[in-house]
Amino acid sequence: MSESALRIGVLGLIHDHVWDHLPQLAHSQNAELVAAFDTNQELRDRVQNEYGCPVYDTAEALLSEQELDGVYIFSSNKAGAELTLLALEQGLPVMIEKPMAASLSQAEAMLAAAQEKNLCLMVNWPFAWWPQMQHALALAKSGGIGDLWQVKYRAAHAGPKELGCSDYFCDWLFDPELNGAGAMMDYCCYGCVLASDLLGTPDSVTGIGGQYRPAPLGVEDNALIVMQYPHGIATAEGSWSQIGKLTAYATAIYGTQGTLIVEPHKKGRLMLATAADPLGSEVKVECPVLSLQTATEHFAHCIRTGETPWELCDPQISLSAQQILEAGVQQLKPC
Repeated sequence: MSESALRIGVLGLIHDHVWDHLPQLAHSQNAELVAAFDTNQELRDRVQNEYGCPVYDTAEALLSEQELDGVYIFSSNKAGAELTLLALEQGLPVMIEKPMAASLSQAEAMLAAAQEKNLCLMVNWPFAWWPQMQHALALAKSGGIGDLWQVKYRAAHAGPKELGCSDYFCDWLFDPELNGAGAMMDYCCYGCVLASDLLGTPDSVTGIGGQYRPAPLGVEDNALIVMQYPHGIATAEGSWSQIGKLTAYATAIYGTQGTLIVEPHKKGRLMLATAADPLGSEVKVECPVLSLQTATEHFAHCIRTGETPWELCDPQISLSAQQILEAGVQQLKPC
């Protein structure tokens, strides 16, 4: 481990994505895990057994006893926003898992606090680290497929429990106060942040959703958000009841001179269709620099350099996505 490795504390372990990030800290030369907090003994035991770090049952105790360079936050959307404000008040840079918060007011308070303290606030979007997604966004924003007129993203699976999510995770995912909604907040958020990055602020937002699973979860399990722009549209789809993987996590970006399809996960392809190549061909994608390979490396890079997080993880873009989500959630019929 490098002597200059940044000391990271983890606030919250009830968001299952945390278990994907802890190995990154364990293998990084630029950051290291020094302590973790959660209110659940079982989760504290797990992280202590697997990583050998001190654990705490309150965030305040961890922050008061440990010298840190930054924190990761993996709690519910509501509690995560509250923990972000606590950490920022202590002068600590924050990386929080998407979407940003459970409500627009929370997200606005988070960004205001980060700006007041001049601290890094990074919102982690798992698909931000797909090399083909990074390439597609750069190509689209540089005019490589002409003027953009549509963005579409669908996030879908058979359901959190069917996917293997823990009870700790599901307990707050299915709670509209802690999550902010159901599938709309959890999964439509991806399409909203892509649209915000590529097309900006929409003129209007339409949100629909409902419970279509045989056994209702208490929140909407399927949702759709449509964004209208002066010269385009965007759609964000979320499903917790899809059978099979066809169309799941697929991104489509349409321009006046071409169409991009981003296949999911880090080994997915980037496909480009044009008038001269209507069936499309694979675009060669280079391995990104280290600071764009994982959330851990990017967070460390931003803390050290003072740079604003890369576009999808920029809190301003995530705030724009939260505005769209809020408009969509407000149109949902009560479950």
